[in-house]
Amino acid sequence: MSQGQNQKVFSVRDITRYIKMKMDADAVLQNVWVRGEISNFTRHSSGHLYFTLKDKDSRIKCVMFAGQASRLPFAPKEGARVVANGSVSVYERDGQYQMYVNGMQPDGIGSLYLAFEQLKKKLDEEGLFSAARKKPIPTFPTAIGVITSPTGAAVRDIIITLQRRNPAVPVLLYPVSVQGEAAAPSIVKAIRAMNERREVDVLIVGRGGGSLEELWAFNEEAVARAIAASSIPIISAVGHETDTTIADFVADLRAATPTAAAELAVPSRLELRDTIGHLRRRMTGALQGAVQSRREALLRLRRSPFLTNPKRQLMMQQTERLDRHTAALQYHAKTALRTAGDRFVRLDRRLSSVSPREAARHAAKGLDVAKLKLLQRMNAIIRDRGHAFDMHAKRLDALSPLKVMQRGYSLVYDENKRLVKTVGDVQLGDMVRVRLADGELDCTVWSMKGETSSD
Repeated sequence: MSQGQNQKVFSVRDITRYIKMKMDADAVLQNVWVRGEISNFTRHSSGHLYFTLKDKDSRIKCVMFAGQASRLPFAPKEGARVVANGSVSVYERDGQYQMYVNGMQPDGIGSLYLAFEQLKKKLDEEGLFSAARKKPIPTFPTAIGVITSPTGAAVRDIIITLQRRNPAVPVLLYPVSVQGEAAAPSIVKAIRAMNERREVDVLIVGRGGGSLEELWAFNEEAVARAIAASSIPIISAVGHETDTTIADFVADLRAATPTAAAELAVPSRLELRDTIGHLRRRMTGALQGAVQSRREALLRLRRSPFLTNPKRQLMMQQTERLDRHTAALQYHAKTALRTAGDRFVRLDRRLSSVSPREAARHAAKGLDVAKLKLLQRMNAIIRDRGHAFDMHAKRLDALSPLKVMQRGYSLVYDENKRLVKTVGDVQLGDMVRVRLADGELDCTVWSMKGETSSD
């Protein structure tokens, strides 16, 4: 079996690398979620995890590097069912494809976690989490709206904290369901209703802590979009400090707990009173200092000789000023006359030393010198170029093929006018042309004899 002239043969490494490149360019394979059971689980001393994900029909080898493995919220083990996220590529050394796992969750909550991550990525790409679109929380709100369950601990904590911090600010409660299938529509309806009524300056939306399933209403896309569309600033207060929902990312401000949300919504009356008292004391001190400074300045003015005897002070000062100005004027006048006289003498000397005839003579002398230098330079250049020309001519003559041929050498050309360098370039009976120093010979090859080299 012969290889075609234009057919390319790949090495194993080349074809394996080509397949890897194709898989790495596939967007689906670079962010894929896989559900399966862990088998052949090994934790390397470096911290890397090596295992296989399998189901009843197939299996895929996986590797999770130490950096990602250290952030796992659970301890993976043999036989555990998980949902893994990562990319699929080729391990070039063994020529087999495998999954490089970036994150992993137990399959029990894996579906919810997957939905959470997908919605989070979608809304983030739309810009709903951007800090630029978040509205500021008013410093002194006239009314606070609370959207939560009317029976949970969260509403009690929020109302108690609001009343303790600032009882003058009214609180409007919009009761909703915060768990179950009806929770998300109920929360969306409440946010829209509060925006239509325009009775409050700030909205607190949230509930107490719970599992991922119990908090799921605040991970619904409809709730997230309702929060984003609200013209009233919203503080999210969902669960405990460690709980994070989609609502937290979209809200204008995220509070760690419902109590913290109430503290962020209104300023403390006691803190305001302390601040006002501190400012009052600073203002009183500043005013007293300013009055005292003005009083001392007034006393100094009263004791001033300008006010006790103004006529005498004016006469003395004006007389002294007149004397000073007169002396200064005389000094400057003498200095100006002396400077002008010196300048006149210098100019007279310069004019007497400068003559147009002398300048012309000096210029003519300079021209003669320049002509002489130019002529000398031109002669030197011509001489140097002549020497260089002679030297190059001698070199060309020494290297000429005709010189070599004059010593008895010749050049042999075949019928196609190509130079014959070896015996293998001609065959018996071929016509050849021999170039000599003084002409050419047309010859026929009658015999051939080659030189053989010994090892």
